[in-house]
Amino acid sequence: MIFSSIQNPLDYPHDNGILTFTLGILFVLSIYHLLLYLQHRDKLYLLYSSYTFTIILAHLIFVDKGFINDLLEPVERIKRFRVFYTEAYYIIYFFFTMKFLDVRSEFPRWADYCYKAIYLLIVICAIFLIISLVTIDSEERSYDSQLISISYNFIFVPLMTLISIVVYVLFFKLKNKLKYYIIIGGLTLSICSYISLYHYNQLLAREEDVQAAYTLLYFAFILENILFALGLGHKQKIILSERNESQEKLILQLQENEELREKIQTQLEADVRDLSKQAESEKIKSIKMQFDKELAELKVSALRSQMNPHFIFNSLNSIKRYIIDSEKENAVYYLNKFSKLIRLILSSSREDEVSLADELETIELYVNIENIRFNNEIDFLIDITENINLDTIKIPSLILQPFIENAIWHGLSLKKTNKKLKVKVEKENKSFVKIDIIDNGIGRQRSAEIKSKKIHRQESVGIKLTQERLKNFSKNYKNAYSLSIIDLFDQDNEPSGTQITLKLPTE
Repeated sequence: MIFSSIQNPLDYPHDNGILTFTLGILFVLSIYHLLLYLQHRDKLYLLYSSYTFTIILAHLIFVDKGFINDLLEPVERIKRFRVFYTEAYYIIYFFFTMKFLDVRSEFPRWADYCYKAIYLLIVICAIFLIISLVTIDSEERSYDSQLISISYNFIFVPLMTLISIVVYVLFFKLKNKLKYYIIIGGLTLSICSYISLYHYNQLLAREEDVQAAYTLLYFAFILENILFALGLGHKQKIILSERNESQEKLILQLQENEELREKIQTQLEADVRDLSKQAESEKIKSIKMQFDKELAELKVSALRSQMNPHFIFNSLNSIKRYIIDSEKENAVYYLNKFSKLIRLILSSSREDEVSLADELETIELYVNIENIRFNNEIDFLIDITENINLDTIKIPSLILQPFIENAIWHGLSLKKTNKKLKVKVEKENKSFVKIDIIDNGIGRQRSAEIKSKKIHRQESVGIKLTQERLKNFSKNYKNAYSLSIIDLFDQDNEPSGTQITLKLPTE
């Protein structure tokens, strides 16, 4: 008789503190991840905080004494929507897990189906909630109204079960190793939830105290949320590790580029010394002509060796910004373009002439990289007429880059909106290829005025060196090149950009 009168504490979780202990743990997790969201602005933390908070709301109805009950007494009605809170935390759970494991990246079509099903479920639950609020008198409104109970047991639970099966099949197929946190925690809670629901209905049918049905559920909540919190920490660790690895690669690439610049500079100096020693009195004229041509190429190479580090630093800093902002796809996209551009520049540096196709590809990559710092505001277009074979036309390597650079930094960079840059290529008289570089910037006059106001003014030698290279290039053809710079004006005679027209001989 003595032993039969002893009560099992697990049968009364609402009375012996198990519920309060569980809600306390969930409250700490909810506040902690809400603070993480405010710090990092990552919606994953907000979803998890909302998930734990709705679990707390769903079980406040069972708190009928103590500090929490006294605190909630002015808003006692908040406890009346337990079923609604239960539906809410299940729905938020799916949004959280789908985003946590990034299901859309591997199974976009199935992810869309699941999201549509969840949205449909939200609409159904909202309709039943509204009907219940409208049809039941305010004094009788309760979380366990008959209509809401029917919608929960016969609509919500079956649909949620079906969605759970589909989602967990996708989880098992994912390659993401973080899935085990969700699978173990989620399956534990799901199994315990169904056991708890079955136990609850059995106790209710026998008209016994239903508290015992919740004990297993509370322990499942604690275990699941510990696993989810560990999973979030693991995910953040992976993100930081990938970010550090990318930064190390960028630093290594920067060091390699600096070493390459120093080697090129040393080689240029050695070449200049060797050329100066070759001058002999009896060959002064021929050597002088050759020297002038090679010196022009050396000046261009020297300009490249000075330009490349500056361009590389700015480009890497722009890509670094994407990494810091966790825009991984943009960082990888522009890093690939940057690597390809560096290879093309180094390859072009070893050749006096390249095909027009290769030159346009290099220019397009260059503009794409420079456009990062303008938030892709520059609308860049290459217009080629149909009767041109770009692969057979040879031009000096990187001959268009100084004009493009001037158009961007002296014309478009000082303009606030509607930045456009166009390169038009067409054949002219079978003996020339005509290249127009057109921008709608502030114009040369306004750019010169701004430049004159700067304390540190540096004379640009890029265009002068380009003209020297064009002059040497034309010596191999019977026709000479032509270069014209035209200031563009709008209907009000206000500057509206600049047009560079370059005609290169092909015969």
